[in-house]
Amino acid sequence: MDAPARDRTLIGTDENLEPVKRPTREEAMEAVRTLIAWAGDDPRREGVIDTPKRVVDAYAEWFEGYQLDPAKELSRTFEDVQGYDDIVMLRDIEVESHCEHHMAPFLGKAYVAYMPTNRVVGISKLAKVVEIFARRLQTQETMTQQIADAITDSLRPAGVAVLIDAAHQCMTTRGVHHRHVSTITTQFTGVFKTDPTLRQRFLDFVNR
Repeated sequence: MDAPARDRTLIGTDENLEPVKRPTREEAMEAVRTLIAWAGDDPRREGVIDTPKRVVDAYAEWFEGYQLDPAKELSRTFEDVQGYDDIVMLRDIEVESHCEHHMAPFLGKAYVAYMPTNRVVGISKLAKVVEIFARRLQTQETMTQQIADAITDSLRPAGVAVLIDAAHQCMTTRGVHHRHVSTITTQFTGVFKTDPTLRQRFLDFVNR
């Protein structure tokens, strides 16, 4: 079935260019058949005849972040914090994303903290924000910044800290073929940027 009309324009398009129209499901499946043939196989072969359908279904799940709004996830906040004025942190958030250069997976963990001022958000919402940005074509550096920006814009905290540690299959399964290498990216804002003691507490929590 074709995508709904409201989903036909992809996000992230340069505003100076014509909008990119989302292909139909059948057009996407035909593109997969083309790639199967380009790889040297026969897309009509029994073993791969249903592969285009499976790939399109997988893409719908892997890249559902384009259809979701992190600000909406963070919109329901709670102002009654009973005087709490210390770090709120989530550790070991699963990251499953795809690099925008090769569309290869990168997998790892995210660590997210903020210093609340007068409002907090449900902790599951922080994990959901990570998931939304991960389920798009990404660079790890951009995703780290996007997570910090989304929390800053919605919660107006005294500071935000984000660390992502991930292994990129575009490096382990192609190119240099270096396995067991992970990439670490960080973003610190507000008090986490200006206060080295607080920043170190965050890093200690990460490594605990």
